Amino acid sequence: MTNDDIVEVLELSAKLLELHDENEFKIKNMNFAVRSLDKTTTDLVNLPLDQLSALQGVGKSVAAKIIEIRTTGKTQELAELLEKTPEGVVEMFSIKGIGPKKIRTIWQELNITDTRELLLACENGEVSKLKGFGDKIQETIKQSILYAQSNSDKLRMEKGEALGQILYDELEKHFSQVEIVGDIRRKNEVVQTIQLMVGHDKPWEVQRTINALEYLQQNEKQSSPFAWRGLFSEKEIPVEILICKPELFVNQRFIYSANQKHLAHKIAGKSIYQVATQQSFDSEEAIYEHLKIPYIITEMREGTFEFDWTSKHSNDELVTWDSLKGILHNHSTYSDGKHTLKEMATYCRDLGFEYLGIADHSKTASYAGGLSEDRIFEQHVEIDKLNQELAPFKVLKGIESDILGDGSLDYPDHILKSFDYIVASVHQNLKMTEEKAMSRLLKAIENPYTTILGHPTGRILLSRAGYPIDHQKVIDACAANGVVIEINASPYRLDLDWRWIQYALEKNVMLSINPDAHEKDGYFDMHYGVAVARKGGLTSNMTFNTLTLKEIEDYLQKRR
Repeated sequence: MTNDDIVEVLELSAKLLELHDENEFKIKNMNFAVRSLDKTTTDLVNLPLDQLSALQGVGKSVAAKIIEIRTTGKTQELAELLEKTPEGVVEMFSIKGIGPKKIRTIWQELNITDTRELLLACENGEVSKLKGFGDKIQETIKQSILYAQSNSDKLRMEKGEALGQILYDELEKHFSQVEIVGDIRRKNEVVQTIQLMVGHDKPWEVQRTINALEYLQQNEKQSSPFAWRGLFSEKEIPVEILICKPELFVNQRFIYSANQKHLAHKIAGKSIYQVATQQSFDSEEAIYEHLKIPYIITEMREGTFEFDWTSKHSNDELVTWDSLKGILHNHSTYSDGKHTLKEMATYCRDLGFEYLGIADHSKTASYAGGLSEDRIFEQHVEIDKLNQELAPFKVLKGIESDILGDGSLDYPDHILKSFDYIVASVHQNLKMTEEKAMSRLLKAIENPYTTILGHPTGRILLSRAGYPIDHQKVIDACAANGVVIEINASPYRLDLDWRWIQYALEKNVMLSINPDAHEKDGYFDMHYGVAVARKGGLTSNMTFNTLTLKEIEDYLQKRR
């Protein structure tokens, strides 16, 4: 059990209390505790009752619930709330745009108890007639349900990697030739199927080993002697484990680690697929050597720009974790981060980086503890002290400034001028037409204080589609105004999408791989950012945070 597990139980309890219209004071206390505990770095799993009670926002009642959760995995109160709540109603909590009060209205007034019924009610126009709803909320609910349905059997990159690794570790105990292939190996931001390849001359032995894994459920109709197909039973995620002869392992691993468009590419009259199936190879490099073309890294094998890219560049030019010199766009306890500014800075230094860019939320983001002007002054004083203490490591003074509805940033110029750099991002009023979104973004890009455009589409993978934008016009505007574009490395975002990296490079626009870290371990999300950056062909020399401290200070000074 972890802190997150405890907070998740408390958060569900708070939602159910509100759903059932329980005591308002009790609901407020629970929500306040959830917000406080979500930010804490204190180990809730092992803390004694008296110390739990002393934590901000907790008190004796919530502390007792935490002890109960640690013992049983839930609370008696939660069990009772769940018992009187249809399972489908609980699922409605995942619908974007509605909270417990509106869910209660839907449940009680329309007698709807699952998302399928709710979708039908939206299509029939029943939801819009409810008090406090209307056509706009009805359409938001409908689109959220449809989006969730279309992605219900898919995973974000980090979840796919984790499940793929579970299978890999298990199969490697029994077989010498095992590899994760498909979406995971190609570092796709969304994993549709977890695929592995096993080389073995007795496929029935592999099948028997797989069927012994209790967390897998085979689909016998879709399976064959050389392909086990089924699901991770609890998550209902498609799994495919392919089996081939050991001497063909390299060939098959290669074939299942490339997009069909890549395999269909012809060289001297033969497709890559034909070459990969005509003889056995001892390495994937040998396949490209046989084709007389440079080796193409697994991430790039999409059949898009990679053949042209490798004719002009070396793989050594691609950005790597080791080529990054600093970490930009990070949050501390000044806004909604879990660790203090000093903790974030020292950990960044200890990881071997030269600088940390702190970019806490700005004042409009009140829900995230956005910084007032007084708090900005406090933070800058602390940064100055830290820079004396941690030199030659340096903390850069940044802010993630909200792009307001009219495209302006949410501080006056004299405040904006006090920062070393500014990440400009849209966080609110995300339901926009392309025209409105472009108006906001272009004005923000043209603001002389904007250094980096943060997560350009605002998407949350598999949960929320981004607002529509014209990527070419956004990139063109960044080129004209010297604005860097963020590749937000959080596996929830990975925004800018890798498919637009080449156009950005054509326009000489630098990209910054930013973790958007809200805690120290969040820095490691940059591995996902690096993966999609390499997939898109991003070179180190066009990556903003590969600049050394001196280079980035010179750059920012010239911008000012």
